[in-house]
Amino acid sequence: MVDGDRKAWELGTCIQELWKDNDPPVCKNIMFFVGLRNKIEHRSMPQLDMTVFGECQALLFNFEDLLVAEFGEKYALNESLSLSLQFSRVRSEERQKSARKLHERIAKNISSYVNKFRSSLSTDVLTDSRFSYKVFLIPKPANREKGADVAVEFVKFDPSSPAEMARYERIVSLVKPSAATLSAFNAQAESAGAGIAASANIRLVSDPDATVFGTVDYDRTHPHIQKRLIAAVNALLPAEISINQFDVLAVRRTHDVDSNPNFYHKGAFGPSQYSNAFAEWLVSKFKLDNRFFLEARANYKNSR
Repeated sequence: MVDGDRKAWELGTCIQELWKDNDPPVCKNIMFFVGLRNKIEHRSMPQLDMTVFGECQALLFNFEDLLVAEFGEKYALNESLSLSLQFSRVRSEERQKSARKLHERIAKNISSYVNKFRSSLSTDVLTDSRFSYKVFLIPKPANREKGADVAVEFVKFDPSSPAEMARYERIVSLVKPSAATLSAFNAQAESAGAGIAASANIRLVSDPDATVFGTVDYDRTHPHIQKRLIAAVNALLPAEISINQFDVLAVRRTHDVDSNPNFYHKGAFGPSQYSNAFAEWLVSKFKLDNRFFLEARANYKNSR
């Protein structure tokens, strides 16, 4: 009671009481929006929508799951929730630039909050669909005309079931190539003396002339955001040596790292991502020349 009136718990208190010391991705997702709400207050910021779409979609699904779990199916909102319509099948380079330009107009303190919150999360939470729901939309063919029941289907999986998770990983990791592509790939492999089946493992290469066989999951190939990249590299360097954010920036600029897809990936809205190969490369360069980071710093300063 406050001044004789009943006062409800604020959302932050509800989260703390419900999950106690346990911080599942669902909890982190709500905490993200509590902070974001406090930053935005009553401002209208439509340019923020694309940046946090994944977290927004996860928030809706989490809310639906909680409603059903606590109160039953009769309170489900699934008849009202839908997927937002997209105005383009692909993103051209011009559209990517337009999206980045729109992103630049987000208030700096809000953009900083979003990036800082994401950087504070572990890779497991950051890539968990309960924190941010990210999807690739793949055309769904029907076996016969008008045979598709719905335009978009979400595949539900149970993280506690290894069999279901293995099936899910296979679905999201592989895109079945066309017959022509598979035939060309098989012919190329056979000419090299190695037969291949449709389900065989493949190796990621940067050769622009290589046959296109599937899609790249950058959350797997480039698992490090900058904070975790620095931690990973420092763990491999001698105890008396450590790098920081400026070292990473200096190396990126002086060695053109951003143009190397094996080392670096930057999506339209998310933070920069780095591969294990890049971390290992940094350590190997230092072992070959212990002035590597010092020279990168000096060269970067001189180039500005």
